[in-house]
Amino acid sequence: MSATAPVTSVWSGLVGQRHVVETLSRAVAGQGMTHAWLFTGPPGSGRSNAAIAFAAALQCPRGGCGTCAACQTALAGTHPDVSVTRSETAVLYIDDMRELVHRSALAPVDRRWQVMVVEDADRLGERTGNTLLKAIEEPTPKTVWLLCAPTVEDVLPTIRSRCRNVALTTPTAQEVARFLQDADGTPDALAAFAARASQGHIGRARALARDERTRNRRREVVSLPARLSTLVDCLNAASNLLAIAKDETAAITETSNTRELGDLDTTYGDDRKSHASRAYRAALRELTHHQTQREKRRVMDVIDRSLMDLMSVYRDAIAVQTGARGALINEEMRADIVQIARRSTPEGNLRRIDAIFAARDQMMEFNANREMTLEAMMVALRLTDPAR
Repeated sequence: MSATAPVTSVWSGLVGQRHVVETLSRAVAGQGMTHAWLFTGPPGSGRSNAAIAFAAALQCPRGGCGTCAACQTALAGTHPDVSVTRSETAVLYIDDMRELVHRSALAPVDRRWQVMVVEDADRLGERTGNTLLKAIEEPTPKTVWLLCAPTVEDVLPTIRSRCRNVALTTPTAQEVARFLQDADGTPDALAAFAARASQGHIGRARALARDERTRNRRREVVSLPARLSTLVDCLNAASNLLAIAKDETAAITETSNTRELGDLDTTYGDDRKSHASRAYRAALRELTHHQTQREKRRVMDVIDRSLMDLMSVYRDAIAVQTGARGALINEEMRADIVQIARRSTPEGNLRRIDAIFAARDQMMEFNANREMTLEAMMVALRLTDPAR
């Protein structure tokens, strides 16, 4: 199968990844196939999509046609020989890995491959990773492990050394816009905006193209830098950013939380005696803990995305200050960007970008208090440089 696969192939959703499609297509055909793969790439590059497309191609009699039952079920997450594990919390739990290792030893139902996809291999702790290590070191002949992480360095050395790396790149704005137009029928102007604003993140681009509320929330975030002049402005901006993250997370989790509680009640029955049982109370505690951890991670994910949006404003300001050619990431607010550029210097904007990265690291790596960290960051972003 060539890199110019038809639109119906399993590879059609991989945007700007021609080299990856070529490598994986050759492996499906038996050239360079191995039992463990590590898919790396920046957020939104499609590393999980690439892994699942590869899993589908391995199950397909025609190498990834995209239309047969094997392809369709693998892509939909219902194929009996494709197991996908993803973390909705900050870590992957050891019980999940034990279950996955147990399944990896089973013979494939369709007699092709038993494919194990781990979408967040960077969240493997040492104990959880050691549970997985032996299965990767000594796989059954028909088992293939597909791990995903932002970079090779994010994965435990003992695991990454046993995997073949497939590195994805950030697609260009033109490639993302073309994908939105072809796959979703997005109007040209909206596709161009979503592609630029997403900075190459396919999932984010689709959300921006499809949902006006998502566009409005982003507009609120990128409007903050121009308003940061006083200490009160900074405190309000931090509060607004956190409120945006919590509101978006609530919109995502409310439906799933209600459904999970309903499923629990269905399992145990809705009479008072069953709800008073020790088993029900233990299950409810576990579910509540899981939902709380999931919500914390999603809030952080939304904050992280907002920080990238903020960073894009200062990158645009530097582009204006240095006379760089081409469209800005936030082209639709060029007038505001020009004003920020006039009130600052390139060096000052580079320091602001560093302040955003520092805040991101403090919250993600060291679990720093979000509100205080965002307040300190906003103070560092104030437009206090001398006018040029």
